[in-house]
Amino acid sequence: MMRLYDEVIHESLHLLETQSGKKLRTEAAGSWKDIGKESMILRSEMAYELGGDNLPAIGSQMLTADAALVSGDEIWLYGKDLPQIRKNTAFARLALVRVKEDIMGEGDALYNQIRRLEYTKYHMYPEGYMMRISAASEREMVRIGKDALRKGLDFEKIGNMFLRAYHKNPAVEAVKLIFLTMEDFPYRELERQVRKAEQITRAIDHILKDIAMNCQSCSLKQICDEVEGMRELHFGAVQAQ
Repeated sequence: MMRLYDEVIHESLHLLETQSGKKLRTEAAGSWKDIGKESMILRSEMAYELGGDNLPAIGSQMLTADAALVSGDEIWLYGKDLPQIRKNTAFARLALVRVKEDIMGEGDALYNQIRRLEYTKYHMYPEGYMMRISAASEREMVRIGKDALRKGLDFEKIGNMFLRAYHKNPAVEAVKLIFLTMEDFPYRELERQVRKAEQITRAIDHILKDIAMNCQSCSLKQICDEVEGMRELHFGAVQAQ
């Protein structure tokens, strides 16, 4: 079932094919401090905000079991690193996660695992990196603290924190993290792919909760028609009744 997101991953990576990115180190020396709880960075304390001023602010997770898509742990940066940014800028963070299908499970267990992995971002608290996530508006803004920049905060340190957090889940085999801060990038198209990924996750939950639904009247029919494996999931759930 973990091929459900593969097309969306392909389309998202396709947007990056013509862009110049930098591969950052994984397991870098000098890990960044996790303060262990939420903390507020006031406007007077922040250097800038990623995704501020209504600029693009994208955060997404897409799962796969295909090693060709996520061969191992990687961190990529497209655009300026945190120390080089001087003002509010567009931002995107993608987490492409390769998982073990046997541990992900089926039915409700599958959906719960997907959400559990997604909520990884709510259980890490990097010093000077305050994520402001709005599920309703599907935005992920980040306030960057002035003091943190002086101490050496960059995407390499943040990326490695994400990797460590993801690998606490035994279902995770590898994670490809992508950070974007480029001004000239098709963020709207990326947002479209991110919305589609979220619709896939919602469709999985919808199918499992309402197995006897009428496909013709379902609001998620288009997703089921477009995504390979979604109908198979639905009819498999029906047969399991």
